[in-house]
Amino acid sequence: MLHTPASFFAKLVPWLVLFATSVFAWGSFRRKPLHAASSMPRWALVLVQACISIYGGYFGGGIGFLMLAALTIAGQQVRVAIATKNVLAMAMNAAATLIFATSDLISWPAAAALCAGGIAGGVCGGWLVHRLPEKIMRGFVVLVGATLTIWMFVR
Repeated sequence: MLHTPASFFAKLVPWLVLFATSVFAWGSFRRKPLHAASSMPRWALVLVQACISIYGGYFGGGIGFLMLAALTIAGQQVRVAIATKNVLAMAMNAAATLIFATSDLISWPAAAALCAGGIAGGVCGGWLVHRLPEKIMRGFVVLVGATLTIWMFVR
C-alpha cells in the first residue's frame, strides 16, 4: 500500500462514500423482518470489515460510512454499530500507525492534530449517541453522507 498512488484512492473515495451512504440509508430505513436477527452472515461481515480496514488503514476516507453501512446491514442497531465502528476504527488506525510510523511518510504535527480531533470527536460523539433518538441519528448520518458525497464529487 505504501507504493500505491494516493490519487487512485482519491478518485475512488467519492464513489465509496456514495455507495456506503446509500447502503446505510437502505439498511436504516427499510422495513426489517420481525424475526431476523441478522441480514448478513458473520463470516461475510468479518470479510467486509477486513476489506474496509485494509482500505482505511491506507487512506481512511469514508471508512466510518462504510463500516456503519456494513454493521447496520448485518443487523446491529445504530447505537451499537457506532460503538462497534469506533472500536474497529481505533484498532485499524493503531495498526496503520504502527506500520506507517516506521516510514518517513508521517507528518507528526498533522498526526498530533488528527489525534486530538479524533479524541474530541469521539468524546462528543459518544455523549450525543446516548442522548439523540435513533431516527435522528440515522437521518443525520445520511445527511452528512450525502453532503460529503456531493462535496467530494464537486471538488
